[in-house]
Amino acid sequence: MTATLVAQFLDAETLQAALRRVKSTGHAALDAFTPYPIEGLAEQLGLDRSRIRVAMLIGGLATAAFAFGLQWYSAVIDYPIDSGGRPLNSWQVFLLVPFEVGVFAAALTGVIAFLRSCRLPRLHDALFEIPGFERATQDRYILVAASEADPRDLRTVLTEAGAVVVTELRAP
Repeated sequence: MTATLVAQFLDAETLQAALRRVKSTGHAALDAFTPYPIEGLAEQLGLDRSRIRVAMLIGGLATAAFAFGLQWYSAVIDYPIDSGGRPLNSWQVFLLVPFEVGVFAAALTGVIAFLRSCRLPRLHDALFEIPGFERATQDRYILVAASEADPRDLRTVLTEAGAVVVTELRAP
């Protein structure tokens, strides 16, 4: 059975040292919450790079290609109008709308990908019930760690690493 513990620390250096110690003892460090970004913390946690930019690129290019194809089809195949003797498939005429629609689609895809990566909208999380968790935005540094084995061993590791408070997270 997996036990998840939440430890509160007073400074960033103690949090990083505890994170190294948790990983070296074979436990899993799941997440960290800090009042400001700490350089190198994401790498220590082993978090993957965000794929939001890739999603935005794919969403924008696919929508722009669709808009271009739709304009080309309507002007060349479906309803061709010979205006001034120019070719029906004059691609320069079709560029403005795909650009605008592609930028909008990329932005919309980015917002949706961001909300999905943050698991939002989420009205409740078990972490919010932990006493003192709201101080993570003020003056506390919080580490969430899990243990497959005995949770008392992980609690000992966190306490010896300098945790002020160690609380077990009870998932609903």
